[in-house]
Amino acid sequence: MEKQFIVDDLKLGESWRLFRIMGEFVEGIESLHDLGPAVTIFGSARTLPTDPVYQKAERLAELFVKAGFAVITGGGGGVMEAANKGAAKAGGPSVGLNIKLPFEQAPNPFADLKLEFKYFFVRKVMFLKYAAAYIALPGGFGTMDEVFEVMTLIQTKRVKPFPVILVGSDYWSGLLEWIQARLKGGSLISPEDMDIVQLIDDPEKVVATVKRFVIV
Repeated sequence: MEKQFIVDDLKLGESWRLFRIMGEFVEGIESLHDLGPAVTIFGSARTLPTDPVYQKAERLAELFVKAGFAVITGGGGGVMEAANKGAAKAGGPSVGLNIKLPFEQAPNPFADLKLEFKYFFVRKVMFLKYAAAYIALPGGFGTMDEVFEVMTLIQTKRVKPFPVILVGSDYWSGLLEWIQARLKGGSLISPEDMDIVQLIDDPEKVVATVKRFVIV
C-alpha cells in the first residue's frame, strides 16, 4: 500500500510539471509575440570581454539592431552578454532567454527583455520561433547543440530555411571539413544539406547576408 502512495505521488508530480512547462511556453509566447524581425546569437558563456570573439559578438549585435533587427541571446555571460550589450548600445530590442543552471549561467545586465526558463527545450523553441536568422560564434556543448538542432530542423523542413551563419573560420572550419568528409562523403546527409550553413567572418557581411534573405 505504501508503494502505491509513492507511485501516486510521482504521477501527481509529473502532472504538475506539465503545468510548469505550459506556463513557460505561455510566458515566452506572450513576451515575444510582438518582437518583430530578430536574429538569435549563440556562443559561449565563458568568453571574456578581452577576447576578440566577445568584441565581434558585440559589434554584430550592434549592426543587426541598426539594420532593424532585434537580438535574442541565451541571456548569460560571454558571447551572450556581448551580443545583448551591443544591441542595447544601438538602442534596439535586446532579449535574454536565461536558463536556470547550478553553475555558470547568471542573467547579464544588458538585456532589456529578460525571461528565465527551467526547461531547455522550451527555451530552444523561443530561440527558433522568433528569429529569422541564427548566428553562432565559438562555444561549447550548448552552442553545438543549438546549431545542430537548427540545422536538423531546417534539413527536415520543420522550420523555414532561414540563414544559419557560423562566425569564426579558425574555430568552425575543422567541424565543417569533418561534416563534408564524414557525413556528406559517407552519404549520411544529402549534398544540398551543406547549403544549410554558411561560414562568414566579417560582421558587416553577416548582416548583409541576413538582410538579403529577410525583409525588415
